[in-house]
Parts: sequence; C-alpha cells; structure tokens
Amino acid sequence: MDAIEVPEIDYTRYTNRQLVTIPLAVLAVALLVIAGWYVAFGAPANLGLDFTGGTELRITPTAGQDQADVRDQIDEMFAVEPDQIRHVAADDVYVVTFKATKLQANDIGSGELESSVRNYGDADEPIYDVKSVDSVSANFGQDTQLLAIGGIGVAFVGMSVLVFAMFRTFVPSIAVVISAFSDIVIPVAVMNLLGIEMSLGTVAALLMLIGYSVDSDILLNNHILRRSGDFYESTYRAMQTGVTMTITSISAMTVMTIVATIFGIGLLSAIGTVLVIGLAADLMNTYMLNLSLLRWYKFEGVAR
Repeated sequence: MDAIEVPEIDYTRYTNRQLVTIPLAVLAVALLVIAGWYVAFGAPANLGLDFTGGTELRITPTAGQDQADVRDQIDEMFAVEPDQIRHVAADDVYVVTFKATKLQANDIGSGELESSVRNYGDADEPIYDVKSVDSVSANFGQDTQLLAIGGIGVAFVGMSVLVFAMFRTFVPSIAVVISAFSDIVIPVAVMNLLGIEMSLGTVAALLMLIGYSVDSDILLNNHILRRSGDFYESTYRAMQTGVTMTITSISAMTVMTIVATIFGIGLLSAIGTVLVIGLAADLMNTYMLNLSLLRWYKFEGVAR
C-alpha cells in the first residue's frame, strides 16, 4: 500500500510557545467541560446504563406507523418519561431506556414497564410487541463503573511506567504521557457535548486510544532521539509513517461510524465517533505538543 503524501512542514517558522499553545488550550477547554459536567450532573461524563443501572426495552410496532407518532406514543405509554428513545431502522426496533434512579424514585419495576407496552391501546390487539427487556441493578452499575475507572487508570499508569523505562529522561517521557492524557480527555469532553453516553464500549475505545497515542508518540521520539539525521529530517521521517497510520485509521473509523449510524447500531457509532475524535486529537498532540517539548529538550533543555 502506498503511503499517504505527507507535506513537509517548516517547523522553523514557529516557536515552541506557538506550537504548544493550541493543544494546551484545547486540553484546558476539555478539562473545563468535564469539570462543569461533574458539577452539574455529579459525574465527569454522560454515564450510560452499564454504569448507572436501569432497564432497556426493545419494542416494535405491530402495524406500520409513522416514526413521529411512535415516539409520541412511547412517551405516553409509561408513567415516567424515558431517558432515551433510539430507533434501529434496520430492524424497525425502538430501544427505550430508563435509568435506575428514576425507576427507584417512582417505585417502578421492569415488569410494570413491560405491561405498559403490552397494554397500550387495545389490549385485545396490542399495538406494540416487546422483543426483549434487559435490566442492570444500580449496585452492579456502580461496581462496573469502578472497574472501568480502575481499568483505565491501570492502563494509563502502566503505559507511563513503560515510557519512562524506555526513555529514562523526564522531558521526552512526560511529553508522551501528556499527549496520551490529552488524547483521552478531549474525546470524553466531546462525548459530553454530543450526548454520547459512556458505556463499556466507549471505555474500550478510550483504552484503544492510549495504545494509538503511545504508538505515534514513541515513533516520533525514537526517530528524533535515537536515529541519525538532524531534528527536522527525523521529524519528517516519523511523520511519513505516523501520519499515514493515523489518517488511515481515521478513515476506517469514519466509514464504520457512518455505516453504523445508517443502520442504527448505536454502540458501533459511538465507538467510531470516539476513535475519530481521539485520533484527530492525537495528530495535534503528537506533532505540536510532543514535538515542541522534544525540540525544547534537544536545543534548549538538558540535552543541549
């Protein structure tokens, strides 16, 4: 496969401060969004059913009905308003979600929700059919939440230890760690703004981003610190490989997201969106933030 033609950027036109300003500003905004979300909702992200607990019903209309009418009827059939209604066009299924806190506050069980669907309209000829009912207890959701946070924490700490063991110098190592941290924080903030829920699937996408980030950052560090050639020649060689890999991954994830959205596969659509955002952030962090720190280290820092 031919490599993508990567333009040779004249980094000498930009100071380290100019290069580092944009990625740090984006990181600061992302942290503010997450902090504001925590203050407003008590959690740093828009937690899904996996982490909050609750009930999910998959229902189908027994007769052809307009989608707008179906959504209005679903709102009417329950004693409490659903937290989310999602239409899976491929199967003509409506996924209706209720958070555990809302059900507990109104003393409603999954059986009552199912009865509400079956008894809506004419009981002799039900308008809707319940395909499945899935429930997650609030306690199990909290345990899953702690497990997911612990998994991300262990992965990040393990990555940091490995990076410091590889380079054994502070600035190149911390450049990789900061870039990886930003590659996780930015997608989480955008997820909040886009209304994408944090689920086990999106947590897996964040773990993948740690791997993507470390891969591109270590590639850049190795070319600059351990291979022959001057700083800018080494940077361009690393970019030819790194940018090609990242853009190829972005293209693949974009296609997956579009297809999943068309067919109503919410989980794959969310995973693809998170990966596209994170990989785009990785391009910025690797070739602006990480590179500026490496250049300072090579020409002005302790390596001088």
